[in-house]
Amino acid sequence: MSRRLLFCAVLALTVPLAGCTADTPAPPSPLPTSGGGAMRLVAFDSCRQLADDLRKAAKASVGPYGLPGSEMAYPELLSDGARAMADAAGAAPAAAAAPDFSRTNVHEQGADEPDLIKTDGRRIVTVADGTLRVIDAATRKETGRLDLEAGRGGELQLLLSGNSALVLVPPGYHHRAITADGPDPRPGGQRPQVLLVDLTGTPTVVSRYRGEGALIDARMTGSVARVVLRSTPRITFPSESGQFDNKKRIAANRETIDDAPADAWLPRWEITDRTGTTTGQTDCGRVSRPAGYSGAAVVSVLTFDLTRPTLGSGDPVAVVADGDTVYATPDSLYLANDDRWRFAGRAVDRAHRQTELFKFTLTGNQPPTYRASGTVPGYLINQYALSEWAGHLRVATTDGATERSAVRVLAERDGKLAQTGIVDGLGKGERIYSVRFLGARGYVVTFKQTDPLYSLDLRDPAKPTVTGELKITGYSAHLQPVGENRLIGIGQEADGNGRIQGLQVSLFDVADPANPKRLAQYHLPGGHSHAEYDPHALLWWPATSTLIVPVESRGALALRVTDDLTLADQVDQPALFRSLVIGSELWTLSKAGLRASDLSTMDQLAWVPMES
Repeated sequence: MSRRLLFCAVLALTVPLAGCTADTPAPPSPLPTSGGGAMRLVAFDSCRQLADDLRKAAKASVGPYGLPGSEMAYPELLSDGARAMADAAGAAPAAAAAPDFSRTNVHEQGADEPDLIKTDGRRIVTVADGTLRVIDAATRKETGRLDLEAGRGGELQLLLSGNSALVLVPPGYHHRAITADGPDPRPGGQRPQVLLVDLTGTPTVVSRYRGEGALIDARMTGSVARVVLRSTPRITFPSESGQFDNKKRIAANRETIDDAPADAWLPRWEITDRTGTTTGQTDCGRVSRPAGYSGAAVVSVLTFDLTRPTLGSGDPVAVVADGDTVYATPDSLYLANDDRWRFAGRAVDRAHRQTELFKFTLTGNQPPTYRASGTVPGYLINQYALSEWAGHLRVATTDGATERSAVRVLAERDGKLAQTGIVDGLGKGERIYSVRFLGARGYVVTFKQTDPLYSLDLRDPAKPTVTGELKITGYSAHLQPVGENRLIGIGQEADGNGRIQGLQVSLFDVADPANPKRLAQYHLPGGHSHAEYDPHALLWWPATSTLIVPVESRGALALRVTDDLTLADQVDQPALFRSLVIGSELWTLSKAGLRASDLSTMDQLAWVPMES
């Protein structure tokens, strides 16, 4: 059985916290399932059981520098950089019709993703350096500014719905308020925050949620946002600069785990609104566990309705797990766990080279409901490796040990995500660089020296097949649909030995599944684009067949897409990383400011500085 099957709801703020003494019984409160054959979820029976089981699991997985998955545990395994979260525009306030405007480039329509900038066609809302700004699109003037009291640090994100903005603050920021429980003892112990901002008149923070751990991702359908946090135990491991014996380090860390109380694993929160500040903590009986787990983290999925006057506790759904990837449609949310963190620094047998998947259904403004779970061999490249269509989940993974990639089709069967079909052996000796599923078709790019683009027929979930293959030099790191039977690939050109040669934009004709073709290529030697690793940096505007591609240190390229790729113009705005269209104007965002340009000529119309 999978080690991460069991999720459950935690206490709302209105429920008194249960004491977490060693033998306090935990009330049975399994997360509701959808009925039918779905397996029941089992909570810990008591705080004593929670403490004993989590200590045992944590001691088995702890390394010389701490628990797996933390920034301190295995620094050599940190990724090259986080993929930025994305966005789609929120609902516009009821008024006269807004001009046509672009929506942020997202994976699934109707499942909004947070980003640095949003628009409803009338106003533009941005967040940067601890400040939220509102710009009126008609007058091209800043009409509101709000210090979020979040300090300065990492990248803020926001979601927009009507006159409400939900701002996501990563734990790299410092909240200026002094909390009742004092400073967090963990390295980098600042806490993630979720802020509800009223945009009516002068922007105002009306509710502030302060959680623990890392901000993984978020999705919004309508006015309801789901925010995923991952917290690690509040355990301070000994730091002895003179101690270089890893065995002794691990022994000392295990002793520290033995001394940790049960509530070290229980996520805490603090909510501040107009009525004051309230604190809460997950109850022992509200935490679920699978058959096996690392004891290194707890994942919580929070639900916030932006039409409500305050955030509340978010009605968390919590599990002992190490979730790292979120994929959602308007009706489903999937959480994926990459097992490599659990076994970091140690040999991993073939059985554990896998990704675990958990499916939840989304209904209105209610917390997610658990439906099913499953495992697939290998690892995902990102959320685009997942796709739900016609009641099935398609999953693309690469097994690093065998250097083989595959696409599997899964269906929900009695609480499990069971495999119904597979296409295996893609790009032997290579790994997946990008994936895009579009209805009954799928496209997978693998790369080592050349770039095979595989075309897949997924109409029959029992018999998915490769229908075509195109080999070209270089690779595509993101595949973007640009009209019927057309794909854009954003990536890098490479020579015959696989050495990269600069930014490559490819236009593919995929009308014939057996014979995908590259119609055109735009190559910028030495160039790189944020869109290679952050699809939200890319703008496709079908009304004028214009593709806006940001280029590091050079502004952005405006490419006209027909049966060819032609450079229509260029936006000269250094460090540009976002763009959007409102009416006949192109708005581009950089750290220095927001520029409005004529979409047809790229002539500058206005400049709104972003620097304080």
